[in-house]
Amino acid sequence: MKIVELPIEFEFNGQKNYIYPSLIIVNNELTLVDTGYPHFLPLIEHEISKNGYEMTQLKNIIITHYDDDHIGSLHDFKEKYPWINIIASEVESTYISGERKSERLIQAEEMLKNMPNEEKEFGKWFIQQLKNITHVSIDEKVRDGDMILDKKCRVVATPGHTSGHISLYFPDLKCVITGDAAVHENHELTIANPHFCLNIEEAENSLRKIKNFKADTYYCYHGGKLS
Repeated sequence: MKIVELPIEFEFNGQKNYIYPSLIIVNNELTLVDTGYPHFLPLIEHEISKNGYEMTQLKNIIITHYDDDHIGSLHDFKEKYPWINIIASEVESTYISGERKSERLIQAEEMLKNMPNEEKEFGKWFIQQLKNITHVSIDEKVRDGDMILDKKCRVVATPGHTSGHISLYFPDLKCVITGDAAVHENHELTIANPHFCLNIEEAENSLRKIKNFKADTYYCYHGGKLS
Protein backbone atom coordinates (compact mmCIF):
# COMPACT_ATOMS: atom_id res chain seq x y z
CA MET A 1 0.00 0.00 0.00
CA LYS A 2 1.15 3.54 -0.73
CA ILE A 3 -0.14 7.06 -1.20
CA VAL A 4 0.81 9.30 -4.12
CA GLU A 5 0.30 13.06 -4.09
CA LEU A 6 -1.12 14.44 -7.36
CA PRO A 7 -0.08 18.08 -7.80
CA ILE A 8 -2.63 19.78 -10.08
CA GLU A 9 -1.57 23.17 -11.43
CA PHE A 10 -4.14 25.67 -12.68
CA GLU A 11 -4.67 29.39 -13.14
CA PHE A 12 -7.20 31.46 -11.21
CA ASN A 13 -7.49 35.23 -11.62
CA GLY A 14 -4.23 35.20 -13.56
CA GLN A 15 -2.35 33.50 -10.73
CA LYS A 16 -0.83 30.03 -10.62
CA ASN A 17 -2.52 27.75 -8.09
CA TYR A 18 -2.24 24.14 -6.98
CA ILE A 19 -4.43 21.54 -5.38
CA TYR A 20 -3.16 18.16 -4.20
CA PRO A 21 -5.61 15.27 -4.51
CA SER A 22 -4.28 11.97 -3.15
CA LEU A 23 -4.10 8.59 -4.86
CA ILE A 24 -4.20 5.53 -2.59
CA ILE A 25 -2.87 2.25 -3.96
CA VAL A 26 -4.00 -0.95 -2.22
CA ASN A 27 -3.51 -4.35 -3.88
CA ASN A 28 -2.97 -2.67 -7.27
CA GLU A 29 -6.36 -0.91 -7.02
CA LEU A 30 -6.57 2.86 -7.01
CA THR A 31 -8.64 5.15 -4.79
CA LEU A 32 -8.73 8.85 -5.60
CA VAL A 33 -9.42 11.32 -2.79
CA ASP A 34 -11.34 14.35 -4.12
CA THR A 35 -11.75 15.34 -7.76
CA GLY A 36 -10.82 19.01 -8.15
CA TYR A 37 -12.84 21.77 -9.74
CA PRO A 38 -15.21 21.20 -12.68
CA HIS A 39 -13.36 20.11 -15.85
CA PHE A 40 -10.31 18.88 -13.91
CA LEU A 41 -10.79 15.27 -15.03
CA PRO A 42 -8.10 15.45 -17.79
CA LEU A 43 -5.60 17.09 -15.42
CA ILE A 44 -6.05 14.35 -12.82
CA GLU A 45 -6.00 11.58 -15.46
CA HIS A 46 -2.69 12.98 -16.70
CA GLU A 47 -1.13 12.94 -13.23
CA ILE A 48 -2.35 9.39 -12.56
CA SER A 49 -0.90 8.09 -15.85
CA LYS A 50 2.32 10.08 -15.25
CA ASN A 51 2.77 7.99 -12.09
CA GLY A 52 2.49 4.80 -14.13
CA TYR A 53 -1.10 3.81 -13.35
CA GLU A 54 -4.06 3.05 -15.63
CA MET A 55 -7.50 4.56 -15.16
CA THR A 56 -8.92 1.03 -15.45
CA GLN A 57 -7.35 0.43 -12.00
CA LEU A 58 -9.45 3.20 -10.42
CA LYS A 59 -11.89 1.46 -8.09
CA ASN A 60 -13.00 4.16 -5.62
CA ILE A 61 -13.34 7.90 -5.19
CA ILE A 62 -13.52 9.23 -1.64
CA ILE A 63 -15.01 12.71 -1.21
CA THR A 64 -13.92 14.48 1.96
CA HIS A 65 -16.67 17.11 1.75
CA TYR A 66 -18.95 19.15 -0.49
CA ASP A 67 -16.99 22.07 -1.95
CA ASP A 68 -16.63 22.89 -5.63
CA ASP A 69 -12.86 22.32 -5.63
CA HIS A 70 -13.33 18.83 -4.16
CA ILE A 71 -16.41 17.52 -5.98
CA GLY A 72 -16.37 19.65 -9.14
CA SER A 73 -15.31 16.81 -11.45
CA LEU A 74 -17.02 13.95 -9.60
CA HIS A 75 -19.84 13.65 -12.13
CA ASP A 76 -17.33 13.60 -15.01
CA PHE A 77 -15.45 10.72 -13.36
CA LYS A 78 -18.63 8.73 -12.73
CA GLU A 79 -19.85 9.32 -16.27
CA LYS A 80 -16.57 8.23 -17.87
CA TYR A 81 -15.80 5.40 -15.41
CA PRO A 82 -19.24 4.17 -14.28
CA TRP A 83 -17.83 1.27 -12.25
CA ILE A 84 -16.24 3.62 -9.72
CA ASN A 85 -17.47 3.22 -6.14
CA ILE A 86 -18.07 6.68 -4.63
CA ILE A 87 -17.53 6.99 -0.88
CA ALA A 88 -18.51 9.90 1.39
CA SER A 89 -19.78 10.53 4.90
CA GLU A 90 -23.47 10.13 5.61
CA VAL A 91 -23.88 13.89 6.13
CA GLU A 92 -22.01 15.02 3.00
CA SER A 93 -23.78 12.36 0.92
CA THR A 94 -27.06 14.23 1.27
CA TYR A 95 -25.52 17.36 -0.29
CA ILE A 96 -23.52 15.57 -2.99
CA SER A 97 -26.59 13.64 -4.14
CA GLY A 98 -28.80 16.74 -4.07
CA GLU A 99 -31.15 15.44 -1.37
CA ARG A 100 -30.45 18.62 0.58
CA LYS A 101 -29.23 22.07 -0.41
CA SER A 102 -25.53 22.27 0.35
CA GLU A 103 -24.32 24.11 3.43
CA ARG A 104 -21.78 25.98 1.30
CA LEU A 105 -24.50 27.31 -1.03
CA ILE A 106 -26.64 28.44 1.92
CA GLN A 107 -23.58 30.16 3.42
CA ALA A 108 -22.67 31.84 0.10
CA GLU A 109 -26.22 33.17 -0.36
CA GLU A 110 -26.23 34.57 3.18
CA MET A 111 -22.81 36.19 2.74
CA LEU A 112 -23.89 37.83 -0.52
CA LYS A 113 -26.53 39.86 1.34
CA ASN A 114 -23.85 41.70 3.36
CA MET A 115 -21.09 41.89 0.78
CA PRO A 116 -19.72 45.28 -0.28
CA ASN A 117 -20.83 46.16 -3.81
CA GLU A 118 -17.35 45.66 -5.25
CA GLU A 119 -17.36 42.03 -4.05
CA LYS A 120 -20.89 41.15 -5.09
CA GLU A 121 -19.97 40.15 -8.61
CA PHE A 122 -17.59 37.50 -7.25
CA GLY A 123 -20.21 36.39 -4.72
CA LYS A 124 -22.79 35.87 -7.47
CA TRP A 125 -20.24 34.02 -9.60
CA PHE A 126 -19.36 31.70 -6.70
CA ILE A 127 -23.03 30.93 -6.04
CA GLN A 128 -23.51 30.07 -9.71
CA GLN A 129 -20.44 27.79 -9.57
CA LEU A 130 -22.04 25.87 -6.70
CA LYS A 131 -25.40 25.71 -8.48
CA ASN A 132 -23.72 24.34 -11.61
CA ILE A 133 -22.33 21.28 -9.83
CA THR A 134 -24.04 18.12 -11.07
CA HIS A 135 -25.31 15.95 -8.24
CA VAL A 136 -24.06 12.37 -7.97
CA SER A 137 -25.42 9.57 -5.81
CA ILE A 138 -23.10 8.04 -3.22
CA ASP A 139 -22.45 4.30 -3.34
CA GLU A 140 -20.93 3.87 0.12
CA LYS A 141 -21.75 6.06 3.13
CA VAL A 142 -19.22 5.99 5.96
CA ARG A 143 -19.02 7.10 9.59
CA ASP A 144 -16.32 8.06 12.05
CA GLY A 145 -14.19 5.03 12.91
CA ASP A 146 -15.16 2.91 9.91
CA MET A 147 -12.27 0.86 8.50
CA ILE A 148 -12.29 0.85 4.70
CA LEU A 149 -9.99 -0.12 1.81
CA ASP A 150 -9.28 -3.64 3.10
CA LYS A 151 -9.35 -2.24 6.65
CA LYS A 152 -6.17 -0.25 5.99
CA CYS A 153 -7.84 3.16 6.20
CA ARG A 154 -9.77 4.61 9.12
CA VAL A 155 -12.43 7.24 8.51
CA VAL A 156 -11.99 10.19 10.88
CA ALA A 157 -14.84 12.66 11.37
CA THR A 158 -13.32 16.16 11.17
CA PRO A 159 -16.26 18.59 11.15
CA GLY A 160 -15.87 22.36 11.12
CA HIS A 161 -14.99 23.29 7.56
CA THR A 162 -18.28 21.54 6.77
CA SER A 163 -20.40 19.50 9.17
CA GLY A 164 -19.79 16.09 7.55
CA HIS A 165 -16.12 16.58 6.61
CA ILE A 166 -13.93 13.46 6.89
CA SER A 167 -10.19 12.86 6.93
CA LEU A 168 -8.43 9.51 6.47
CA TYR A 169 -5.91 7.85 8.79
CA PHE A 170 -3.60 5.02 7.69
CA PRO A 171 -2.16 3.28 10.78
CA ASP A 172 0.32 1.13 8.82
CA LEU A 173 1.74 4.13 6.95
CA LYS A 174 1.41 6.53 9.89
CA CYS A 175 -0.13 9.17 7.65
CA VAL A 176 -3.28 11.26 7.35
CA ILE A 177 -5.10 12.63 4.31
CA THR A 178 -6.55 15.83 5.75
CA GLY A 179 -8.94 17.13 3.09
CA ASP A 180 -9.67 20.68 4.29
CA ALA A 181 -9.42 19.84 8.01
CA ALA A 182 -5.87 21.20 7.74
CA VAL A 183 -3.73 23.05 5.24
CA HIS A 184 0.06 23.07 5.01
CA GLU A 185 1.34 26.61 5.53
CA ASN A 186 4.90 27.57 6.50
CA HIS A 187 5.74 24.00 7.55
CA GLU A 188 2.72 23.85 9.88
CA LEU A 189 -0.80 22.46 9.86
CA THR A 190 -3.39 25.22 10.17
CA ILE A 191 -7.15 25.62 9.69
CA ALA A 192 -8.20 25.84 6.06
CA ASN A 193 -9.78 29.17 5.13
CA PRO A 194 -11.23 29.99 8.59
CA HIS A 195 -13.45 32.68 7.07
CA PHE A 196 -15.43 29.94 5.30
CA CYS A 197 -15.49 27.41 8.14
CA LEU A 198 -19.08 26.62 9.04
CA ASN A 199 -18.09 26.08 12.68
CA ILE A 200 -14.70 27.45 13.73
CA GLU A 201 -14.71 25.72 17.16
CA GLU A 202 -15.33 22.35 15.56
CA ALA A 203 -12.63 23.12 12.99
CA GLU A 204 -10.14 23.82 15.80
CA ASN A 205 -11.09 20.56 17.53
CA SER A 206 -10.70 18.64 14.26
CA LEU A 207 -7.28 20.15 13.66
CA ARG A 208 -6.21 19.07 17.15
CA LYS A 209 -7.64 15.61 16.49
CA ILE A 210 -5.55 14.98 13.39
CA LYS A 211 -2.43 16.55 14.94
CA ASN A 212 -2.83 14.10 17.82
CA PHE A 213 -2.18 11.21 15.44
CA LYS A 214 1.42 12.49 15.33
CA ALA A 215 1.59 11.10 11.81
CA ASP A 216 4.83 10.90 9.84
CA THR A 217 3.12 12.50 6.83
CA TYR A 218 0.05 14.70 6.40
CA TYR A 219 -1.32 14.93 2.87
CA CYS A 220 -3.02 18.33 2.64
CA TYR A 221 -5.27 19.20 -0.31
CA HIS A 222 -4.03 22.78 -0.06
CA GLY A 223 -0.33 23.29 0.49
CA GLY A 224 0.74 19.73 -0.26
CA LYS A 225 2.23 17.13 2.05
CA LEU A 226 3.96 17.84 5.33
CA SER A 227 6.47 15.27 6.60
